[in-house]
Amino acid sequence: MAIDQRNLSVLANFCGAAADAMAFTLMRTAHSAFVKETEDFSCTIVTKDGLAFANPRQFGAPWYSGIDYGPLLRMFDYAEGDICITNDPYEGHVATHTPDIHIWKPVFWQGQLACFVVGHIHNTDVGGAVPASLSRSLSEIEQEGIRIPPVKLVEGGVMNAFVARVLRTNVRMPDQNWGDLTAQIASVNIGERKIHEIIRRFGYDDFMDGVEQILDYAEAQARAILARVPDGDYFFADYADEDSVGGKPCRIALTLKVRGDEVVLDYTGSDPQLGSSLNMPTGGVERHPLVMVGLTYVLFTLDNSLLLNAGTLRPARAILPEGTVVNCQKPAAVGMRSLTCAMTQIVTVGAFVQALPDLMPAASPGGNAIMNVKTAARNGKPIMASIGPVGGGGGGTPFGDGSDGAGGATGFLRNTPIEITEAEVPIRFLRYGLEPDTGAPGKYRGGLSAVMEFHITQPETVVTARNRNRSVMPGWGVAGAQPGKVSQFIRNPGQGAQHLRNTDLVACQPDDVIRVIGPGAGGWGHPFDRDPEQVLQDVRQGYVSAASALADYGVVLAGNAIDTTATAARRATRTIPPGPYSFGAERMAFEAVWTPDRYALLTAFLASVPVGWRFFLKHRVFDAVAAAPETADLPAIFAGLRARYAL
Repeated sequence: MAIDQRNLSVLANFCGAAADAMAFTLMRTAHSAFVKETEDFSCTIVTKDGLAFANPRQFGAPWYSGIDYGPLLRMFDYAEGDICITNDPYEGHVATHTPDIHIWKPVFWQGQLACFVVGHIHNTDVGGAVPASLSRSLSEIEQEGIRIPPVKLVEGGVMNAFVARVLRTNVRMPDQNWGDLTAQIASVNIGERKIHEIIRRFGYDDFMDGVEQILDYAEAQARAILARVPDGDYFFADYADEDSVGGKPCRIALTLKVRGDEVVLDYTGSDPQLGSSLNMPTGGVERHPLVMVGLTYVLFTLDNSLLLNAGTLRPARAILPEGTVVNCQKPAAVGMRSLTCAMTQIVTVGAFVQALPDLMPAASPGGNAIMNVKTAARNGKPIMASIGPVGGGGGGTPFGDGSDGAGGATGFLRNTPIEITEAEVPIRFLRYGLEPDTGAPGKYRGGLSAVMEFHITQPETVVTARNRNRSVMPGWGVAGAQPGKVSQFIRNPGQGAQHLRNTDLVACQPDDVIRVIGPGAGGWGHPFDRDPEQVLQDVRQGYVSAASALADYGVVLAGNAIDTTATAARRATRTIPPGPYSFGAERMAFEAVWTPDRYALLTAFLASVPVGWRFFLKHRVFDAVAAAPETADLPAIFAGLRARYAL
């Protein structure tokens, strides 16, 4: 069968269906809720050189649609029936933190290598210093659980019993982890079978040629989209609240350089490698998935017919300075890299707002908490379970409101039904839904945040809330809209409540109550331009309070109706915020001290010292500036630190 344009489309759909079958198999056979319900996994088909050419079309994590497994594939010689495994972020820079266990299997046809079927799942726990293995407080990768170097788990169809035993011995829930791993194995076995069916239909040579054409077609699509973006350099920065426990803001800076149908994402100016687990182990790979997700989202937003595979990323490359938070060195902890990755996505969208202001949305939340509970049943059986993500909605767009409850950077994560959680975990839900007034006011409002509140019933329970963020600096609005609301994490709400801010590890006892409210997304357009009838509808549905309708939208309600005269008078008093972004008071105050010029000086200074000193010195510089924010002389501070520490 010759591969013409029609047959190429047919082949691409067959391959996508094969990836779907892998995902269905994994979801239906996995043991943990985080895989079968939340869907934090990937199932991908890659070329024999490692480039992704087919992904599930509706399931799993889209972050890895353009992944390159090549560095791992080149480590072995392969025979039929082999399956390899790793979760080490520093071996090949494919795995990105220890809970993500990747496996890959070669697919042969009549003795010839055709491709590989690959995938990962996020394990709820892989051992280490804390339940669920991840916390901002960890400072080196050795604390983040078992690390599996690239190794053959199955060789010639025979399981390596020693590797299997090591995997089960070093985690808190060995049966759950083993069940998830066997589901992965079933997934790649199904993928192998589906590829054989495709090759039987198309023939080996046409399949191999067609796979390359699929990548070329995606590249051509991406180039056509980028050619519509005005040439220029677009700078944008944003911040995670804390670079460590109780630490300083963590800056992610991006200069987006568009030239014709190509783009460079230059992350120079981002913070140094951190003494916490927010680091991203990209290895400096110029098309690493973690720093390309935002670009993929933008391209797909501009053309949703775009094929998502490694060809999509060929017109792009990233500059990732070594020894920074976007390209850390071993043994830096990396478990919370998803928080930082979310910020890279947000700054990518922020930069494109300047290039395409009438097409790009406002900020998504960038701080979805992944909630886990370690406890025990009444019979003493240990329980380690993910109970779902708690985040915000999507940013308002030029065309409509952001999605409520989930959206933006991690909108692919599904919630776990509370009936399933309560059946498996001895907690009692008090509330799970949408929190009013959390989406930023705008002509098109930001999506509302999710709220989760539950009652602890067992002693010595530990609750973890991975990726807590945006409790200080909210997600920004654009085109005159307001920023979103900050997130909240509270133990025992009411009198005597303990506000935990970005804490991600909480020891609890019976009768404790935990409440989590995700950060709100930014809005788009001035809120006084929102249709008053839509504001009234939001009030009726409980999304917006009557007080917010008046204060934020300028809509005066008289009972269950709009007072049109008073509303017109109120809206005549509007004020127009300066610039395309609305950042909020907290960020404005921070950037009044830490100006772009000061950050440029800091970046140059930190780049000139050894990597192991950079995080420490950043904090010393911040402390010195805080003591005299208006008059601090950075070159003098740098000189003093060099002299004091003989640098």
